Amino acid sequence: MPGGFTAEFALFSVWMFGMIASIDPRIAALAPDFRAMSITVEAGEPFIEAIAEKALADAYRAVGQNEPSWAQEHMAAWAVVFQRFGAKPNRTPCSAEALRKRFLRDGSLPRVNPIVDLYNAISLRYAVPVGGENLNAYVGQPRLTIADGSEAFDTMKDGNPITESPDRGEVVWRDDQGVTCRRWNWRQGVRTRLNPGARRMWFILESLGPMPIEALHQASEEFVAGVKAMSAAARIETALLTAC
Repeated sequence: MPGGFTAEFALFSVWMFGMIASIDPRIAALAPDFRAMSITVEAGEPFIEAIAEKALADAYRAVGQNEPSWAQEHMAAWAVVFQRFGAKPNRTPCSAEALRKRFLRDGSLPRVNPIVDLYNAISLRYAVPVGGENLNAYVGQPRLTIADGSEAFDTMKDGNPITESPDRGEVVWRDDQGVTCRRWNWRQGVRTRLNPGARRMWFILESLGPMPIEALHQASEEFVAGVKAMSAAARIETALLTAC
């Protein structure tokens, strides 16, 4: 996949930071019911940790009560979509299913930092894959596309940084420099990963048909409210993205 945009890509949202998200039209053949909430944040001060602690507690309680009612159907839909582009969801499930399995196994989630803990809480509570990216690390524009197998993906193996490539036909998020997330939302790269010092951020909440659109909006609104509670001066924009 060549760097930069071409006419083959449909543009879906323009952000306050001059960033444009796009979805390759070929994604619609794999998941015509794909919808996502794109959220951009610029925050000026450190985040308040207590907000994430409460969000995680609420998420743990919700999962303990088997909420949401459509969670398993949503995870099953993601498994079907992963199979369509050649992934094996039992080995590499969508991020929301992996997070849910970890919580059910361990009874809690590992703490990372306040903003990551907050979006993990939203992912767990609403059974929705959520990704968070450092906009300052981006080269060009983020887009969801289908890999040709030559793209670079930076990751870690046995504690050491390595560069690998996605499989040909794999759904990936990428920018001009390379892949930022493999197998749609399975594994994030190191380069664009959020760190405690990140202040210009992009978040993506990704859903399929079994998740009601109202729930996607609710999850987005809850995340935004959490960010505002953590950082009162934060500037935030949201946009709905669709495959069709």
